[in-house]
Amino acid sequence: MDFLSAISQGSEVKNQSGIKSKNETAGGGEDFFAVLKDTINEVNKEQENAEVAAASIATGSVKDLHQAAIAIDKAEINMKLMLEVRNKALNAYKDILRTQV
Repeated sequence: MDFLSAISQGSEVKNQSGIKSKNETAGGGEDFFAVLKDTINEVNKEQENAEVAAASIATGSVKDLHQAAIAIDKAEINMKLMLEVRNKALNAYKDILRTQV
């Protein structure tokens, strides 16, 4: 599951096996932490793929330049999106702290 689909589905993200895990909420969807953790791991894999593609381009051993460029761009876009989600989460946290009870 990619980052955009996980975010767009929100609480509707479900375990593929249908077995309820300890990270699932009473509503049946995975909790935010589990989705965030999976997404961070996916972004990390994309970054690793981009590093391999960049190294292949640098050494001249690349077989398909187009696919290497796509891998690099995909990693860059995923990282930018992750940073925006982080910024939004931090802003929301700060807003909650400023809320007077």
